[in-house]
Amino acid sequence: MDVILEYIGLLGSFALAISGSLNAMDKKFDPFGVFIIAFVTAVGGGTLRDVLIEGREVFWFSNPAYLYYTLAGTILAIIFRKQANKAKKTLMVFDTLGLGLFTVTGVQIGLSFELGIVNCLILGTITGAFGGVIRDILVNEVPVIFHKEVYATVSIAGGALYILLFKLGVDNLYLQILPILFIVAARFVIVYFKISLPTIYRKEGGS
Repeated sequence: MDVILEYIGLLGSFALAISGSLNAMDKKFDPFGVFIIAFVTAVGGGTLRDVLIEGREVFWFSNPAYLYYTLAGTILAIIFRKQANKAKKTLMVFDTLGLGLFTVTGVQIGLSFELGIVNCLILGTITGAFGGVIRDILVNEVPVIFHKEVYATVSIAGGALYILLFKLGVDNLYLQILPILFIVAARFVIVYFKISLPTIYRKEGGS
């Protein structure tokens, strides 16, 4: 695996572990519960991606460093939980960082297996967003990807930017960094201006 890509993945695990830990502590979970939520948030999307790709080993089986970074993120979130509670947007910040970092790794891995563009975008979205989906289900919340903040749309757009830059032969460093910055910036703009897709619902008692 490309060295830059590996570091991006490790940072993604660290960021999503913090996000998962903060969410679990908001629900008043015990330390074991906090770690479990942090773990599934950090590696859930990547695990699902690797299961879907034939012949690929689950990433944290072959590289235990992901577990260490997940544990470090969990411990850091627990230690600084009071400071994090003072910053209302802390969870969203780390969740967004994880989304950007892991979207890029998912798309890159899809390209390395010579998959089609649509499949690469799907893998990027799964890697970036589905750890959060599993987290939300476990803490009994409607996954954010389904109802607000155009979460998956941002991931898809960032993945598409990565593929475009890849096809254009952009230098590897910028190839990795620019889509991440785009995803982070786009989500902050979306949250700030409260942009969301229209909801679809069925009226009760309608004819």
